[in-house]
Amino acid sequence: MKIWAPGRVNLIGDHVDYMGGHVLPMAIQLGLTLEADRVGRGIHLTSDRENEPAVFGEAAVDPSVLQPPWARLVAAVANEVAHEANEVADEKGPIALTGRISSSLPVGAGLSSSAALCVAVALALRPSFGNGTPGSQLALAELAQRAEHAATDVPCGIMDQLAITAAVEGAATLIDCTTREVTALAIPGDWSIWVIDSGTRRDLRDSEYADRRRQAEAAAALVGPLPDATAADITAINDPTIRRRARHVHAESRRVLDFAGAMTAGDARVAGELMDESHRSLRDDFEVSIPALDDLCEELRSMPGVHGARLTGAGFGGCVVALADEGAEVPGTRLIPSGPACLRQ
Repeated sequence: MKIWAPGRVNLIGDHVDYMGGHVLPMAIQLGLTLEADRVGRGIHLTSDRENEPAVFGEAAVDPSVLQPPWARLVAAVANEVAHEANEVADEKGPIALTGRISSSLPVGAGLSSSAALCVAVALALRPSFGNGTPGSQLALAELAQRAEHAATDVPCGIMDQLAITAAVEGAATLIDCTTREVTALAIPGDWSIWVIDSGTRRDLRDSEYADRRRQAEAAAALVGPLPDATAADITAINDPTIRRRARHVHAESRRVLDFAGAMTAGDARVAGELMDESHRSLRDDFEVSIPALDDLCEELRSMPGVHGARLTGAGFGGCVVALADEGAEVPGTRLIPSGPACLRQ
């Protein structure tokens, strides 16, 4: 079997998915391909991006003890699939997968290489996920999210996984992270979307990602769901750090909806301004940017035809996403909106 899982770029809406806000990611033409057979017992996968294979004999191993680190993601997915397969008669049996992964996604750049891996392995182990229904897309995304939590101890939201499983060719995906409702929004024909790598790699396990989530949750404990809070609620938070985190989540979720409106109207100028506001909020209120990302955004904004730029993903390194006119010259990779992860036999 052959499985394709795209990466994703987040156009706007970072650090709000785990707080129940709106996000607007887009699956991209960069991704990974898993060619494998369900033979034997256990897992044996190699990768063109990794020197060591992911090998283990059975599901239900402790992912945290495995080496190399990428094998922990594979093992966590296998554990989740084995647990769920006990309830599906035609999918019972030993975990078995032997194959090779090839990828065009840079690791640690904020384009969801880990989520793509989890989704691809889950789809290989449980092909019934590939029936294309909204229910199966959500179930696959939730399984991949649980696996990433177990493997990395990073409390990521649902955005990356659902962007990969529920994508629509030619469109971005507006996600309500409270209801898990998804809406495809076509990319205007005169827009071009670019990703530019800062060259700075990060590992979220070693970053302050979990601290930021705890701080946002502390704010929500005081005023309720942050996307629905009022400006007065947030101003009343006494702790200045917690107040800044709340201010970002509250404003960012609303920026996503405004950006979706600008996209529907084809207004690149307004969309670009919202991207710039988003980056400033991530830099100043959520404090997940770094000088390399800030400098890159400033450089891009000065280029003819570029309407806006912001860090994309969790921050602390990785890539910047830019919105430009069709035909603008941008020193990066032009992104094409991809369809969802799928089984290609």
